[in-house]
Amino acid sequence: MERTYFHVDMDAFFVSVEELYDPSLKGKPVVVGGKPNERGVVAAASYAARKFGVHSAMPLRTAAKMCPQAVFVEGHPERYREYSGRVHTVLEKFSPLVEMASIDEAYLDMTGTERLHGPALRAAHLLHETMKRETNLNCSIGIAGARVVAKICSDQAKPNGVLWIVPGAEAAFLAPLEIRRMPGVGKVTEQKLQEMGIRLVGELAKWDVEKVREELGEWAATLAEKARGTDAGGWYDTAIGENSDAKSISHEHTFSRDEGDTQALESMLARLSEMVCRRLREQKLHARKIELKLRFADFTTITRGRTVEHPTQLDTEVFGIVRELFRANRKAGSMIRLLGVKVASFEDAPAEQLALLDAGRDDRMRTALTTMDKLRDKFGENAVSLATGMKARFREKTHDNPAALPGKKKSRESRDSGHKK
Repeated sequence: MERTYFHVDMDAFFVSVEELYDPSLKGKPVVVGGKPNERGVVAAASYAARKFGVHSAMPLRTAAKMCPQAVFVEGHPERYREYSGRVHTVLEKFSPLVEMASIDEAYLDMTGTERLHGPALRAAHLLHETMKRETNLNCSIGIAGARVVAKICSDQAKPNGVLWIVPGAEAAFLAPLEIRRMPGVGKVTEQKLQEMGIRLVGELAKWDVEKVREELGEWAATLAEKARGTDAGGWYDTAIGENSDAKSISHEHTFSRDEGDTQALESMLARLSEMVCRRLREQKLHARKIELKLRFADFTTITRGRTVEHPTQLDTEVFGIVRELFRANRKAGSMIRLLGVKVASFEDAPAEQLALLDAGRDDRMRTALTTMDKLRDKFGENAVSLATGMKARFREKTHDNPAALPGKKKSRESRDSGHKK
């Protein structure tokens, strides 16, 4: 059976949600992500702001120079999570196979749903109407027999449009597009490909896969296959919803000004540890590898890690390790630009505890932390914190994949119940 995939991308999602709460923003150049004088980056820009060249991931200060009349909004992650949940609810009405790729985009396997929703274009039209009616938000939909093509289509269809590539026309559709349009091609990759004389997707598609592999490695070989309109490599090798487990979880914070106060820095490490461990508990994972990222004022960046004997998901344990790594690797009196905490090497269940007393203590701590997670779900990420991290309250990055991403909990719970059977 020919596969039919939808890629649904919410239009200017963060901005659109802000407009629901403040209608006066409609039609204005709006930038979500922080204040114009901060070091952060743009999480989203309204279409009015994009006309001035402002785009996601651009430094906020650059955006302010390009569009000084823009309204800068710090953002409200709790609102975005709420509306992402509403979006997910709508998508589940159209297919049982939904995977949220991020807070504002998702893939749907629509294969075999024609009897319920009609042909692809009719189903997309119904999805548009339902999304607008139930969330007051617009979306763009790409339709194709390969997910990589569907994603490119949704980008081409913006705003609030639909683009369907009929089976067999994928390569012809991709051929004239600039290579940067391919998912996963950033500035560095684009430059490498251009040095090989490859500027268009069609030019890459003509290359022999083995030759590309020899020149640039396996990642480029799979990119060449994608250029022909087929899913290949990494996540595309699995079915939608089959394997959504993270390989690592991390959170970082860039200070508005270089920070030298040890107490403030360690407080931030505690807060970052909390955010990472919240994601671990949400996905019912335990981590063996814990890593610190440290960027000094001169942009020198180091990472230091440690593998623990017993996997953990407890804030206090992760913080204790990253604090030790921080104290061992920070130069005395040095100013810090960025801190990051990362965990990896996941297991579904913790190893046996060596002592019954320790096990009881850990269970009590886990219960307390889970209660804190529920309070954050209801009142926001800064609603509650461990004492050590209280002074490190900061705005959650709106462009990160947050905790409580719709579909992720459900996916793991369904697999867990399957294992029990």
